[in-house]
Amino acid sequence: MYNKVILVGNLTRDVEIRYSSSGTAIGKVGIATNRRFKSATGELRDETMFIDLTFFGRTAEIANQYLHKGSKVLVEGRLILEQWVAQDGTKRSRHSVTVENLQMLDTKADSAQNSQYNSGYNAAPAQQSGYSQPQPQTPMQNAAPQMPKEPEIPEIDIDEDEIPF
Repeated sequence: MYNKVILVGNLTRDVEIRYSSSGTAIGKVGIATNRRFKSATGELRDETMFIDLTFFGRTAEIANQYLHKGSKVLVEGRLILEQWVAQDGTKRSRHSVTVENLQMLDTKADSAQNSQYNSGYNAAPAQQSGYSQPQPQTPMQNAAPQMPKEPEIPEIDIDEDEIPF
């Protein structure tokens, strides 16, 4: 059997990290993934899925340190079924993904803007943009790069009578 899940999306909250009695880090977070499709009537529609993720060990610590709400990530893992009995006695269950590989997809600018946004500053959240058409280059951009100039050596005016030897 084969159980492999690959997801790309944005985190829905900051990573919550806890440690097991043996000292292993366990991180929990949610991810939102989008799918755009045409309905039977021909209109474009978006479908958003919210999935719970669980990180273990060093991956959990790295996720806690570098990822914030809104961070874009690619995760690979396996689908698991969590089952428990609620306080009212009802049986509950949900599917989640146990992450085996994590790849951060934010650029440094997106990451800085996300952390600044989540730190309480009045910055707008990172704008989500897809692929864009390359901009046409001007002739100046196509020119060969110029070699940097050698530093100029300053001239020193020294009178020979002032030299002690």
